[in-house]
Amino acid sequence: MWTAAVFAGAIVVLLGIFLAAGGNGSKHQTSSAGAYRFQVGQPGPGRTAPDIQLASTDGTTFDLAALRGEQVLLYFQEGIGCQPCWDQIKDIEKDPRGFRALGINRVVSITTNPLDALRQKATDEGIKTPVLADPTLRVSRAYHANDYGMMGDTTDGHSFVLVDPQGMIVWRADYGGEPDFTMYVPPSNVVADLRKALSTAGTLGT
Repeated sequence: MWTAAVFAGAIVVLLGIFLAAGGNGSKHQTSSAGAYRFQVGQPGPGRTAPDIQLASTDGTTFDLAALRGEQVLLYFQEGIGCQPCWDQIKDIEKDPRGFRALGINRVVSITTNPLDALRQKATDEGIKTPVLADPTLRVSRAYHANDYGMMGDTTDGHSFVLVDPQGMIVWRADYGGEPDFTMYVPPSNVVADLRKALSTAGTLGT
């Protein structure tokens, strides 16, 4: 009986080691570049970012041209009915250090929902990130962000676009397209994909 107890204890210990190793492996994977497949739509890197002037949940009118001199990360998302999209914003807010290390201090989100609904949703979720209302899809179509939505071209997908201080697009990742229609990407993954692309382009740290 004693031998059986020792054997059972050893199995438990080995199982714990196995699970711990698996957990570490998963953690490593979620912070690596390329773990989530994405497309690169147009306008893409090297193109001038289309103008954006949209009403924001913070009570202002967001004007991209007024932010020359800053790096701005645009986050196009499905909108009110996509809870993972809002979790994405909240998780970026919880730990923005990876983005700040890349010189990104301003993140804005864009959806095709009306402003009143977005204000209520932002309040309910407790987020501070400005969310821009694009109900006519004028901006979404200019960026072709609505080419990657699950609901056809009536909503945006899950796209990130980085605009540099000169107003040029330097990185783009459309995670939301077929066949996966990814609606959430761990922020560490977004940062890893960003860092890889900027390093390859030679713009990291500039």
